[in-house]
Amino acid sequence: MKLLTFRGGIHPPYKKEYSNQKAIEKAENPKVVYIPLQQHIGAPASPIVQVGDSVKVGQKIGEQQGFVSCNVHSSVSGKVVAIKECEVAGGTGVCVVIENDFLEEKHESVKPKGELDNLTKEEIVSIIKEAGIVGMGGATFPTHVKLSPPPDKNIDVVILNGAECEPYLTADHRLMLENPEDVVFGLKVFMKALNVKKGYIGIEVNKPDALDAIQKAAQQYKDIEVVGLEIKYPQGAEKQLIYACTGREVPSGGLPMDAGAVVNNVGTAAQVARTIKTGMPLIERITTVTGSCIKNPKNLITKVGTLVSEIIEQCEGFKEDKTVGKVIMGGPMMGIAQYTIDIPTNKGTSGILCLDEEESKTPKPQNCLRCGKCLSVCPAFLQPLYISAYSLKNDFENAQNYRALDCIECGSCSFVCPARRPLLQSVRNAKREIIANKRKQTTK
Repeated sequence: MKLLTFRGGIHPPYKKEYSNQKAIEKAENPKVVYIPLQQHIGAPASPIVQVGDSVKVGQKIGEQQGFVSCNVHSSVSGKVVAIKECEVAGGTGVCVVIENDFLEEKHESVKPKGELDNLTKEEIVSIIKEAGIVGMGGATFPTHVKLSPPPDKNIDVVILNGAECEPYLTADHRLMLENPEDVVFGLKVFMKALNVKKGYIGIEVNKPDALDAIQKAAQQYKDIEVVGLEIKYPQGAEKQLIYACTGREVPSGGLPMDAGAVVNNVGTAAQVARTIKTGMPLIERITTVTGSCIKNPKNLITKVGTLVSEIIEQCEGFKEDKTVGKVIMGGPMMGIAQYTIDIPTNKGTSGILCLDEEESKTPKPQNCLRCGKCLSVCPAFLQPLYISAYSLKNDFENAQNYRALDCIECGSCSFVCPARRPLLQSVRNAKREIIANKRKQTTK
């Protein structure tokens, strides 16, 4: 098999061995769930239940607000005891708090959606929209939006991201190995929804068992190609994956659809398959709980809204001989460190990474050496040192001129910087400021 890749990128220690041999387990049901109404890119959902209401598994409790938004559903059956501001990943947000009655009673709307051959494109998008499905690789972009491109965009390729290039995380690896048929079925659903005749599933070759399982599941479909990818980070980023699989480049400031492609995560595809087959919306997901501080790393199917502290306890807690330095939602490269573990999981919680004090130390930055390493590894062909320098001076106009918004925030530049400059952090800050300024201008 010819291995495909992109220009740039890095080879960080992958640390997959903590959990890549751990089969998926079902986590224990929590006594209480705290379900955020904002767990997707776009506008937060609006609650449609009240305190005191009884709810069932799969029942809609939050209604999407606008096109770029998502419905939210209950992950347990029980009673709504509060709708309030809670600590969530990245800050605070309104949550629907439900006390679990452990009856696991399903809502009447949870039923199979019929055979794929009998579903129209419009029906497929409607089912996915109603089920509140988002990108489950961590980006949480509403899937129904991706499947509703403008009529002037000629989409002819759908690509599934099975690279899982982020160190430590193995949830997608185990999914592809244990449920390959759902991954392939989900791709067929996407292809029908977009009227596309060609699909790719890209998998890094450090997952040979998953690659083999997916190839066997897809061998009956001539319109699906399973491609082996070089082991390199950030191989799973949309633009880099499109280039690796098709040779097409997404233009600066453009979206994958500008290159005729739509990219989804394998976890998203598997969830779409489950929703079509069973009618169950997105209420749970596979989460890798891993790191040097975890006694027993696992890949757990966790209910949305479960506290991170409870999930860690189900992995036997922290090691006594380790001092926890950092708990990250996601992986070490693109994940976000949390200041408390008493926060709920959401649709994008692909991993809970617990690092010790030594691993978590932030090195003291030195002056830039002008070595050019950040330029050579940047997969978006940017000049991170200049964007960072302007950002640190609050000169966001020049940061924008250096295409700060094209940064995919992979962190490759920070990883290779011998001076330990805060490249990713400053570029990320520049992006926030540029976007905020653009919003102010459009509302004037």
